[in-house]
Amino acid sequence: MNKLKQQINKYEAEMIAFRRDLHQHPELQWEEFRTTQKVADALDLLDIPYRKTKPTGLIAELVGGKPGETVALRADMDALPVQELNQNLDYKSLEDGKMHACGHDAHTAMLLTAAKALKELQPEIHGTVRFIFQPSEENAKGAKAMVQQGAVEGVDNVFGIHIWSQMPTGKASCVVGSSFASADIFTVDIKGQGGHGAMPHDCVDAAVVASAFVMNIQAIVARETDPLDPVVVTIGKMDVGTRFNVIAENARLEGTVRCFSVETRSRVQKAIERYAEHVAASYGATATVNYEYGTLPVVNGETDALFAQQVIREHLGEDVLMHERPTTGGEDFSYFTENTKGCFALVGCGNAEKDTQWAHHHGRFNVDEAAMKVGAELYAQYAYNYLNQ
Repeated sequence: MNKLKQQINKYEAEMIAFRRDLHQHPELQWEEFRTTQKVADALDLLDIPYRKTKPTGLIAELVGGKPGETVALRADMDALPVQELNQNLDYKSLEDGKMHACGHDAHTAMLLTAAKALKELQPEIHGTVRFIFQPSEENAKGAKAMVQQGAVEGVDNVFGIHIWSQMPTGKASCVVGSSFASADIFTVDIKGQGGHGAMPHDCVDAAVVASAFVMNIQAIVARETDPLDPVVVTIGKMDVGTRFNVIAENARLEGTVRCFSVETRSRVQKAIERYAEHVAASYGATATVNYEYGTLPVVNGETDALFAQQVIREHLGEDVLMHERPTTGGEDFSYFTENTKGCFALVGCGNAEKDTQWAHHHGRFNVDEAAMKVGAELYAQYAYNYLNQ
């Protein structure tokens, strides 16, 4: 096990350089062609075979010197349509309006470094390590596409990591049970009857209906949900009206639902549809709801999460392990564990002294690169220990 730590330390400078290159050249979902090729070129040098997936991404395999099971390690690669606000970085994004504002550049570099370290121990590995470099996580479609292209076929266990600015650098967490919430999108289209703003009695005001809907659906959480079953229902956008003196005929609302069970998700969806129908009808309007499922909840199995915790304690240190609270953020890693055992961990990268405490998806987001060797070693140690236990 010390060999893995030594290898990670040996490759740390290369890992940081690789991450900085990706940070300078961010690519949005389904556009990660350069990133995919950079990873492929690195794997060629390691003599680790791989296959590219469509349209971007790749899956590599390191077959150990002894027979055994297959464990998969996953890293996502896509950036965000966010303008970078960091001004003092030598490796600031060169793409206007695009940046790695969630740490996927670090994930890719960490997993590649884990592959380098495990390659050194290939004769000792009992089984196969599969490396999944996944595109398009930010729109919750990449993992599903990778699964459809065989990413977890024949896999006994899958493990993923997210760098996490809300935890201190040098800490790691893998909780039992809920980790990330489901993340769904819905729209509500309201149809009223427009007219002159001075004659509201001749109209059905879509703005009033939309406002009433926003206020009423608060009861879904406040009065229809068990307080011990966390749910978020947010209306983030309302588009209504055309002019100051015209009664609005149409309104469109867009929102999101976050929760930790598919049963709760189904119940909330039906409640939103019910409220839309009845609130609209009470004003003489109509409403149409379009509800789109995004990610599933990420729920870590007890056996796998406890195993990850054991790896953290034994190989990274007792003081490294934290138990971070679940987040209502979404993560499409959930599609990998829908029918395969596995778990998802967080690695802290927050450090106020280095100005890396900013929230994910913020234009000032950055990674304390000292955290990356923790993530790379956790990837490698999880795979090696799982296969050789």
